Amino acid sequence: MKKAKIAWITDTTASLSKEFIEQHQIHVIPLHVVINDEFYKETIDISEQEFYDRMKNEDGKFQSSQPSINDFVELYHKLKEDYDFGIAIHASSTLTGTYQSSVMAAGMEDFELYAIDSQIGSYPLSFLIKRGIELVGQGLDVNEVIANLNDYRKDSRLYLVPSNLDQLHKSGRVSGGQKLLASLFNIKPILAIEDGAATIKDKVRTDKKSLAWLVNKLKEDLETKTVRKVAIVLANDLQRAEELDKMVKDTFPNIDTEILMLITVAGVHTGVGTLGLSWVCE
Repeated sequence: MKKAKIAWITDTTASLSKEFIEQHQIHVIPLHVVINDEFYKETIDISEQEFYDRMKNEDGKFQSSQPSINDFVELYHKLKEDYDFGIAIHASSTLTGTYQSSVMAAGMEDFELYAIDSQIGSYPLSFLIKRGIELVGQGLDVNEVIANLNDYRKDSRLYLVPSNLDQLHKSGRVSGGQKLLASLFNIKPILAIEDGAATIKDKVRTDKKSLAWLVNKLKEDLETKTVRKVAIVLANDLQRAEELDKMVKDTFPNIDTEILMLITVAGVHTGVGTLGLSWVCE
């Protein structure tokens, strides 16, 4: 029986390397970042590094925007000529309409698509894509692959610690009073992406305690689950990222680590200096 030809589709919130994308012929639709009402295709017109440099050094309005549905329509119009079907894994549908646009465009083009709402982004989204490709390579059929990937979603973690509340205040996520109090008492909110939404998981005093909180969360999962790799995500603060990386390695020497730039869709709200930890339980 002829082996099905599968197209893999995602968006730029997946934090995949250029080499991996090219090696596996993954079709990546870019989200947009908007700086003072000027649109840039994420990772194409502007890198994450450039975005955070501008956010740090420029006054103005920094926003994000989902892809146009036409971007997906054009992609699926091409893919249906060469592929039997596609597997699309996208960022949380609660945080962006990218997933909905992808599904709608596939229907418009009559392209068979198995779509997964990752309910998250960043490292866990890249994990789902890489694991999906592995499972297909092992010979699992598409329904088994989708079922496996959906199971991983509930055990995906992404915690973020903004360096301050400036950007969260600008984006309307916290009030001016909350910002002032956090500044006065050096309070660090810890954000979690859970069930597709961003929530304040906890609040701690001092930067040191926030890093300890992240490492302790990982420890809690390791008591009952397996974690092979952890991603340290940063928004332009490599020194603190390396400090957290060392803490993880010293505490859990058998776990691999990777340092990744925080996706700009998240950084738009959390701001420059955000630091986080992410992993997927297996």
